[in-house]
Order: sequence, then C-alpha cells, then structure tokens
Amino acid sequence: MARREGRAIEEPVAQVSKSTRPGAPAFWDASALVPLCVLQDTTARATALYHTNEIVIWWATPVEIQGALARLVRMGQLSADSWRKARKVSEFLSFSWSEIQPSSGLRARAMDVVERYDLRAADALQLAAALEWCEGVAQGRTFLTADERLRDAALLAGFDARAI
Repeated sequence: MARREGRAIEEPVAQVSKSTRPGAPAFWDASALVPLCVLQDTTARATALYHTNEIVIWWATPVEIQGALARLVRMGQLSADSWRKARKVSEFLSFSWSEIQPSSGLRARAMDVVERYDLRAADALQLAAALEWCEGVAQGRTFLTADERLRDAALLAGFDARAI
C-alpha cells in the first residue's frame, strides 16, 4: 500500500466559515480538532460535528494542536506547505472557540481526576477543564475526542462522550 502525503484541509473550512453553526456547545479535545486542520480518516465526522456543535476547549489545547501538526511533519506525513495551511485553519478555528482558563480550582479538580481515572496529567487537565465548563454536572454535556482512554474517562465522569 502506497503512503500518501497528508494535506491540509481548505475546502471544509471555506464551507464552515459561511455557515451558521447552531447547536449546543461541546467540549473538544485536541484530537478531535486536528482532523479539522489536516485530512484524516475522521475528518468527515469532525466536520459534521463542527457544523452542529460550538467548540469549548482547555486553555492548552492550541499547544496540543500545534504539537500534533509538528509531529506529522516530523513523521513525513505532512509537507511544510500543508503544515502552514493547517496552522491557518487552526487559527481560523480559534476565533470561534471558548477557552477554559487555568485556575487553582481546575488544578485541584485535575488532581482528583488523575487519581480517579487511568489518565496522564495532560488528559486529566482536559477532563478537569470539561468538568469546570459544566460546573461539575456532566450529564447532558458532550465531550468529543479521538482518544479512547480519555473518552472512557469522560463517559465515567458522566459526559455524553463521543469518538471522532
């Protein structure tokens, strides 16, 4: 099987920028946002969810997105030109998302999360931020991720956690 070079997404963003995005807010992990920037197997699903869900993220998510894009370049799966285009898409997305900011309360919640669930520190901060966003009442709130372990923890915390 031949390996294809990855490419940044341009057309879906043009369509999204012209649309109104009704629907409830959802908490998006970086792994759910990267497919909006770079063509991946999950891009169609992520784009459909983007059209129906507002984006709420953790404060450090932009760093995680840039890290994922840089890793794709280092792995030879994304050209430098596609990387630049993907960064522009990420910047475009940032104009519409809401961020959960770091705080002492969020750190304390993340410490509880890391003890309760099988998560690394960065994922515990993601889940803690989502819990801050919904003020600890996850029932009826959507959590989007491509990370199975994080999705499982979000389900246990009470979110309607969906895989991208």
